[in-house]
Amino acid sequence: MIELSAVILVDRAGRVLLQLRDEHAPYHPSVWGLPGGHAEPGESPLETAVRELWEETQLRPENGLALFARQELPEIGRVKHYFCGATSAAQDDVVIGEGEAMVFTDPPRILDGRPYTPGTEATLRTFLTSPAYTTLAGDSR
Repeated sequence: MIELSAVILVDRAGRVLLQLRDEHAPYHPSVWGLPGGHAEPGESPLETAVRELWEETQLRPENGLALFARQELPEIGRVKHYFCGATSAAQDDVVIGEGEAMVFTDPPRILDGRPYTPGTEATLRTFLTSPAYTTLAGDSR
């Protein structure tokens, strides 16, 4: 199974950074997901998450990343590691290094029926009701 890492980045307003993959993406074009991608040889899932977040957004989490979930997706031959962290970045700070768009999204709009990469919607649904989200969102909610 191919190892992937994805980052659930929460801003000071409690919004989550979502990525709209472009139409040329080799996997799951024109759907929503999270910043992230494939591990490079010898790279840990956490190292992959930090590298991919930087490459795709030019952002770094304020206090590092914590593992939120590990998800096996045998139907597509992938294992996804979801990491979460906080940022003080604003929308204007996001540099789109990959994809069509990167948007900090309010929680009610995250689960609005948009199409997601495999496993992402279920993980976001769980994340938004978790203590991890409550902690990262802080007093913004």
